[in-house]
Amino acid sequence: MRDHAGLPFAFTEYERRMRELRERMAYRGLDAVVISDPENMTYLTGHQTTGYSFFQALLIPLESEPISVTRQMEASNIEHRTWVEDARYYSDTGDALQMLYSVITELDLERKHVGYERNSYFFPAYQQDRLHTMFEDGALRDCYGIVEAGRLTKSEAEIAIMQKAARATEAGMQAGLDAAGEGVNENDIAAASCAAMFGAGGEYPAVLPYITSGPRTMIGHATWEGRTVQPGEHVFLEMAGCVQRYHTAMMRTVVLGKPSRSMCKAEAIMLKALDEVEELIRPGVTVSDVDNLVRQIISENDIGASLVTRAGYSIGIAFAPSWDEGYMLSLKQGSFEILEAGMTIHIIPWMWGIDGDKTCGISDTIRVTDDGCESFFTLDRRFTVK
Repeated sequence: MRDHAGLPFAFTEYERRMRELRERMAYRGLDAVVISDPENMTYLTGHQTTGYSFFQALLIPLESEPISVTRQMEASNIEHRTWVEDARYYSDTGDALQMLYSVITELDLERKHVGYERNSYFFPAYQQDRLHTMFEDGALRDCYGIVEAGRLTKSEAEIAIMQKAARATEAGMQAGLDAAGEGVNENDIAAASCAAMFGAGGEYPAVLPYITSGPRTMIGHATWEGRTVQPGEHVFLEMAGCVQRYHTAMMRTVVLGKPSRSMCKAEAIMLKALDEVEELIRPGVTVSDVDNLVRQIISENDIGASLVTRAGYSIGIAFAPSWDEGYMLSLKQGSFEILEAGMTIHIIPWMWGIDGDKTCGISDTIRVTDDGCESFFTLDRRFTVK
């Protein structure tokens, strides 16, 4: 490991992450692990690239120095962004898996217990099958979650980065709220949001903003498509600012003209859900407790709306295709994981199907503290009425 000015965090932060990872490796009886998940590689080394569709991995022995295996194109990323000293590069006509196995044999690990991330999006099954075929004399074991166990709770240094991301989120959202209006094209709202978010220090997020208007708000995960906002409609906005791959997300709603009875009720219900759930959240509470409270408040309405998803999810390091860490922790029924100080969560008490044809949302990203929780944001939660 080598310290240098290009690392996003202090060198001691990476030393701690590696030390704690190796403690988990020893506990699970692993002599080495092959880490291929892009978010986990960023967490452990600082490495980040948009080229993660090409195979990349960090082989971490229990005692000796880690070795990176990645595409030749990424050599500059390894050199300038990470602490990695030993890197092996394959050409675009080379064999990445063969190179990885060569490193495994070089370190005399081919007869040992080696973990790999079976769940990794970018270590597909056909490549895993090849590695199993090569690895005849040792034991390949799924080590899913071995890095995520460290990512679930954020350090103070990570929280500081997320606070910067929050300023970008707020800038983008405020610009979108200001731009939304009768006769405005959804693309123009998106352009204003993105310009403000990036101008406030935000980097490219894992997902660009979701911006829909009128009946299009009923389409899940839709975003701007050039539609012109009509009189009396509403605009739904959700976006996440990003700094050093760390995200904070927010939902807000714009209403044009006098809000209907249903929209007024929806606003009151979502504000109540956020207030009460943030009063509940503290270390020791289960994620299902949080989901049950949000779900109960949202479901007790007479405007035809429902909560069609989980009530929230862990958020932090992310690459496309998603800004959330929900595979690590989701606020959903039947899950009994315990909240801990340092966890960061996007709470989403949004309402789908108001009067059968409207969706709106008000959300918050919080950090769990020693005795409760704190929001990353200061932006007004109420509907913007124009």
